[in-house]
Amino acid sequence: MQTKIIYEQPLNKRIRSFLRLEHLFQLIDFRLDQTSAWDYRALLESMLEIVNLLSRLDIKAELIKELEKYSPMLSSFKNNPAVDQQCLLAVNEQIAEILLEIRDSQFQPGMNLKNDEMINGYKQRISIPGGTCNFDLPRFHHWLNLPAHKKIQQISHWLADIDPVKQATLLSLDILRNSSNPSLELAENGFFQRPIKSNLPCQLVRVMLPEISSCYPEISGGKHRFTIRFMSDEDTEQRPLQTESNIEFELHCCIL
Repeated sequence: MQTKIIYEQPLNKRIRSFLRLEHLFQLIDFRLDQTSAWDYRALLESMLEIVNLLSRLDIKAELIKELEKYSPMLSSFKNNPAVDQQCLLAVNEQIAEILLEIRDSQFQPGMNLKNDEMINGYKQRISIPGGTCNFDLPRFHHWLNLPAHKKIQQISHWLADIDPVKQATLLSLDILRNSSNPSLELAENGFFQRPIKSNLPCQLVRVMLPEISSCYPEISGGKHRFTIRFMSDEDTEQRPLQTESNIEFELHCCIL
């Protein structure tokens, strides 16, 4: 079976933020399985990026809006023989549990990191090129050399009040991605455009190409249409050009 590369383009601010959060959570999950001091540094930087994103945008409110929208949509499939009812029930229960947690007025994601004195010292140096050297931050250097179980315990504490955001983000994106009806399309001379129906607003465009493809898609869009240009990438030192070939691809328009 041929391996495919998935390219995604969000068509609104909310989904763009969710995808960035997902990216950072994936980086954290990968680094949690590593053991070097450099991995712990990278993991911490990803956590700080999440906290920074949460402080600039009201992600909590956006997640609540998205999940509240999905719940009645999914409930409308109840008793539909074409739908796995056990799976539907499990997803609805998961939505209810997450909403209960993130609606709580006491839930303030990222506070564990914000209130940590050592982390605040690290944050002050991170914008300086090379500013987190061992001689700049001896306390942090000491922490990096603690036994692994102590570092993992501390990291678990830092992540505890971010985890509900992770669960809500991943669930929202999973439901959205599974809302599409894939279609096989042809981009003539490397160009494809499709209007967006006002009553069915597309939130996320996904393009799938074979791993061996010599092109990649540049996707742009707004409220009324989205455009895909397939670019030839033969030499990274040169400016990419739109291919003149006809490109077959798999298209997913995620509409929920």
